[in-house]
Amino acid sequence: MIAKLKGLLDDTGTDWAVIDVQGVGYLVHCSNRTLAALGEKGEACTVFTHLQVSETDMRLIGFGSAAERDWFKLLTNVQGVGSKVALAILSALSTEELQIACANQDSAQVARANGVGPKLATRIVNELKDKAGALPTVPGAAMSAGGLSPAGGASADAVSALQNLGFKPAIAASAVAHAQAELGEGASESELIRVALKKAAG
Repeated sequence: MIAKLKGLLDDTGTDWAVIDVQGVGYLVHCSNRTLAALGEKGEACTVFTHLQVSETDMRLIGFGSAAERDWFKLLTNVQGVGSKVALAILSALSTEELQIACANQDSAQVARANGVGPKLATRIVNELKDKAGALPTVPGAAMSAGGLSPAGGASADAVSALQNLGFKPAIAASAVAHAQAELGEGASESELIRVALKKAAG
């Protein structure tokens, strides 16, 4: 199975790109988000891939990150979600936004994607709420049973502090994770809380 392509961006279309790997052009179907991240034609790029095989077709699906590929696999395991719908969701939402939407069972966020109605969006967040816990997509964060939870004592205390102020667990954890990435590993609890509050409130 082809797991990753590293080469030059040869051509792009509305939902695909051709990656030239040492003279061989690979056609990969991508989300709009991945296409935008690939850069200009002729530039070096790396695409994580998933080979999708059906009775009538075989195609490579391309992703800008391994996390996006993991989410694609989760989404296509939900009844009613094919590759086109999964890519539409990944075009509308980042992996972080999708993870938070599932943690909070916010089906309205998922329904922003083209071709996703309210019923399907509800099914997606219900089925993926627990499975999403295995996918740490927020920088510096891991998942716990209660949702997003950045690793580390100061981070955990900062998340707890924001939750005590009324922020939902996923929102608090996401804000602290971003604060941690901005300030570095040595940041104190008070510094994390100060920066995370601005991010959560924003």
